[in-house]
Amino acid sequence: MKHAIRLLLTATTSLLLWFSTPAGADELAPLSLEEAKTQGAILIDTRPSHFYQGWPMAGEQQGGHVAGAVSLSADWKYDDEQWPQALSAKGLDARKPVALYGEEKGLAEVARLLRMRGFHQLYELKGWQQAERVHLARWQQLVYPQWLADLQAGKPVAAAPKGDWKLFEVDWGAPKAFLLSHIPGAGYIDTNSLEQEPLWNKVSDADLEALLLKNGIRHDTSVILYGRNSMAAARAAHLLMYAGVADVRLLDGGIDAWFAAHLSTEAGLPRKYEAVASFGAKIPVHPEYLTSTDQAKALLKQGDGALVSIRTWDEFTGETSGYSYIDAKGDIPGAKWGHGGVDANSMSDFHNPDGTMKPQGEILAMWDQWNIAPTQQAAFYCGTGWRASEAFFYAWLMDWQRISVYDGGWYEWSSDPANPIVTGDRKPSAE
Repeated sequence: MKHAIRLLLTATTSLLLWFSTPAGADELAPLSLEEAKTQGAILIDTRPSHFYQGWPMAGEQQGGHVAGAVSLSADWKYDDEQWPQALSAKGLDARKPVALYGEEKGLAEVARLLRMRGFHQLYELKGWQQAERVHLARWQQLVYPQWLADLQAGKPVAAAPKGDWKLFEVDWGAPKAFLLSHIPGAGYIDTNSLEQEPLWNKVSDADLEALLLKNGIRHDTSVILYGRNSMAAARAAHLLMYAGVADVRLLDGGIDAWFAAHLSTEAGLPRKYEAVASFGAKIPVHPEYLTSTDQAKALLKQGDGALVSIRTWDEFTGETSGYSYIDAKGDIPGAKWGHGGVDANSMSDFHNPDGTMKPQGEILAMWDQWNIAPTQQAAFYCGTGWRASEAFFYAWLMDWQRISVYDGGWYEWSSDPANPIVTGDRKPSAE
């Protein structure tokens, strides 16, 4: 009797462990890249997104992802309502074989999550380390937390700045949150020093230059920016690039990514960098990165032009203005909808669940629906420039050649009663 009970307890324990333990990578049948191609398998990169975008893992000579692979990091957390849209955006179909690759723990976790959603033809892709890789054109400009921490510690890092570099947090107003906790050694840039009322367009070139000199920034200084909100850092990045800073980088995912990586923070005042006497180039080095209202109107008439609204659908259709200080609702006739986020303070359509940049392919697919293409001359705008700057930076990372920010955006356009406004649902025009 005791023997039978012991057997029953052992069997019960084994069954509970089977249900509670994630399937290991060794439980997935191996599949070579050639076999995956023959079977039409979907390839999934389960690593953190920075490796997918282009950063090499330790010991690697190349970064990026296997050509054709989609990114589904084990680090991301989707809720039940988000999964269908995520699977659709990545072209994942439970009826097709799926070959996963990455580090064992992450691979096993993604396999477990896919099984819960009806995926049963799961394989482990073998030989992916030696396979041809592709990457974001300017992956070096989208840094990740551990890279920054290693750079600060003086350790060798891939794509290290070639000379002097400086780190800044960017936000609106006094650095209240910054004083409590920030990345060690960071300076602080208040967006009020970059833009001015009444329309929150950029400050004069002279004032912009004064800000840069005060913070020790020359044209050849590498500047790394991060924010509590990625849009604020992107706003600064765009204007620094307009001025002529050649090496501007963003911390992908902002300070939340730093917190998630469990890296150290500090409290206290911002670092004060030693001022410099000269920028070393005449500002602006890249005037083409900024579009005026007159230029926006001309772009609407240009055959290969795209005036791209980076706003919510409700803003684009006129259900809301998006801002407490903007009364007018609607959008610019002839503009193309480039997506945004859940509200005027969000760029969630462009972000993975952890706030990092979505893969290039997903952003391009989103823009392609509205005939927004890399070959066009594209000017991005939103309400006052923050969201547009982030879209601009992502397009620049993808090596779009003719891009700018329409700085005035909806606020400036709608402030002139002579400018036409359109409301209501619209569809992309056939081109």
